[in-house]
Amino acid sequence: MLTFVGLGLYDERSVTVAGADAIAAADRAFAEFYTSKLVGADVADLEAYHNTDIEVRDRAGVEQDPEPILSAAESGDCVFLTAGDTMISTTHVDLRLRAEERGIDTRVIHAPTAESAASSLTGLQNYRFGKATTLPFEWAHGADGVPSSVVDTIEANRERGLHTLCYLDIKVDHPRVEGDEYMTASHAAGLLADNWNPDALGVVVARAGAPDATVRADRLGALAEMDFGEPLHLLVIPGDLHHVETDALAGLADAPDAVLDEYRE
Repeated sequence: MLTFVGLGLYDERSVTVAGADAIAAADRAFAEFYTSKLVGADVADLEAYHNTDIEVRDRAGVEQDPEPILSAAESGDCVFLTAGDTMISTTHVDLRLRAEERGIDTRVIHAPTAESAASSLTGLQNYRFGKATTLPFEWAHGADGVPSSVVDTIEANRERGLHTLCYLDIKVDHPRVEGDEYMTASHAAGLLADNWNPDALGVVVARAGAPDATVRADRLGALAEMDFGEPLHLLVIPGDLHHVETDALAGLADAPDAVLDEYRE
């Protein structure tokens, strides 16, 4: 059995009871933290909490050389751990399909993820979100500014009145980066302000799931000048706003009335 376990958003206690039970019952535990990370816990914290050894795999060790994981799942019960939910954003469908092709039973134990937190914390209605996009570091996509695909996604969603969730680039164990690098919401807002529309409304979600989670709404040009603290960050570009959403951004995200008035009928 290969069980994919989402660890949730913040620390070692964010996992569900079902997820903790699966980890406790497993013969071996693998994890990856290159697609996301827990804000409030490291691997040692997880190992102590679950009383188990966790073998951390890098991107190549999951996507190009999954054999140790698959072999462990063939001979016993194995869990594969990620922050958030293992099949939302940090998707590992390929690994699951490889296991199924070898006759290995699989299952998924879900957990809170950035996608659901973005709606929950901002008050923006989840069914009013359109296609999501990822904003990369400039050097990572090999050009200045913002990829046209990002702008196209935002504008297509806005034409339909839908919100856009922008995931922000993460570089872990990258040869061009010393240590790990996480794009901040202020940097992301600055990129969109300079290369798209500085007056557009943006909503920052910082450290979703943490006790000090922060939500702030303002024009992109203003958000670019703010400091939202430690990662991980998300940026939402709203489309049309229902009056309840407008009230939520005012009450939960300190959105200026002058900005929200442009969205009120």
